[in-house]
Formats: sequence, structure tokens, C-alpha cells
Amino acid sequence: MPLSGSPEKLSGSLKTLLLRGLLAGLLAGLLAGTVGFVIGEPKIEAAIAIEEAAQGGHSHGEEEEPLVSRSGQKFGEFLALGLTGLALGALYAAAANVARRHTNLSGPKLALGLAAGGWLAITAVPFFKYPANPPAVGDPETIADRTWLWVAVVLLGFAAVGLAVYVYKLSRGQLETVRLIAGIATFAAVVAVGYVALPGIDEVKSDFPASLLWQFRVSSLTVTTTLWLGLGLAFAALTEFAGRRSPRIETAAA
Repeated sequence: MPLSGSPEKLSGSLKTLLLRGLLAGLLAGLLAGTVGFVIGEPKIEAAIAIEEAAQGGHSHGEEEEPLVSRSGQKFGEFLALGLTGLALGALYAAAANVARRHTNLSGPKLALGLAAGGWLAITAVPFFKYPANPPAVGDPETIADRTWLWVAVVLLGFAAVGLAVYVYKLSRGQLETVRLIAGIATFAAVVAVGYVALPGIDEVKSDFPASLLWQFRVSSLTVTTTLWLGLGLAFAALTEFAGRRSPRIETAAA
């Protein structure tokens, strides 16, 4: 039996991991929703005001009422991020269930490593190629093309992270620094090739305030980063708590 407090590999059934992932994802989603409400909503309001001003405000006759009010949209952000957190938590737990068979990392370290990999693949790589735009930016007629390009760059992110991990494991026996450099170089090379191959998108009008655009993108990145960070930390904390609780239950049963 390992010494008390020593790191243990991730254990538990798939059902246990899924429940843990769902709880961690829900907590992370609500936390990300709070961050988005505080730092993101003011930027969205400012962008909507610019869009309405460009359309002439309410001077073109009777305006149609929006399907969802701004208050409803703000509440919907919590709901959307909560559901996103649940979905990510389930996928994350399934990935953890597979990854634990191929690593000797402790449960908490594996949890944080998976969160870092997910953030790189799904958030960082897509963001620096196709950053988020506020409501007043973007042509509605190109939304389908932009969606497919986003899917393509997410697949690029997964490929870059996967190949980096593969090269790192392949260089087993080398100095740890050499292994890290090899993995990082592989990641950077794959991303660079993908960025060059994928077309660029620039639908920002020249008169749109650059400062607002930058602030919106930073707030968007902060929200998604909070989601992944919260997911990783919550799953790691729940894993560590379960690991410390198990020996106590076994001792009591004995």
C-alpha cells in the first residue's frame, strides 16, 4: 500500500469518473459564466450599441422585438456555459479513463495535464488563428464557412497536441529537457504548417474601435480559459479527495 499522502494513479470505474467529470464541468461552467458576465457583457453591450448606431438606431420604422431579450441572453450565457461544462466534463472524464492506462502520472497531475491539452487544442490554437469577434463584426453570409474553418483548426489543435505527446513519449530515455523541447517543437511545427495552409479571415470593419475589439477577444479568451482551468482543478481536487477518502473507508471496514 502506498504511503499516506503519496500520489496515486487515477482510479475508479468509468461511471465514477463520468460523475466526477460532470460535477467538475458544471462547477467550471458556472465559474466561467460568472467571469463572462463580469468582464464580457460590458464589451458585448458596447458592440451592440455600435451595431445599432451603424443601422441607424430605431429610425427605420417599427423595430421587431428580438426573440430573446438582453436579460434572457445574459441568463442564457450561464445556461450555455453550464451545459458546455457538463458536456466537456463527460468527454474529459472519458479521455481520462483512456489516458490513465498509458501513463504513470498521479490522478491530479493527469487531470491537470488533460485540461492543459484540451485548452491548447480547443481554445488556444483556434483563438490565435480565428479569434472571437463581437456581435457587430462578421458577415452573416459567411457563417457556414467560418464554422467549418473553426472545426478544421480544432482538428489541427488535436493533431498538434497528439503528435507532441507522441514525440515526447517516443523520446523516452533522453534527457527530460530534450524530450520537452522535442514535444514543443513538434507542436509548434504542426500548428505553423496548419496556420499557413488554412485561409485567413478578416471581416473587421476599418471603423470598428480597435480597443473594443481587443478587449472583447481578451475577455472571450479569459472565459474559455477559466472553463478549462476550472475543469482541470475541480477534477483534480475531487480526485485527490476521493483518493484520501478511500483508505479511511477501507480502514473503517476492516
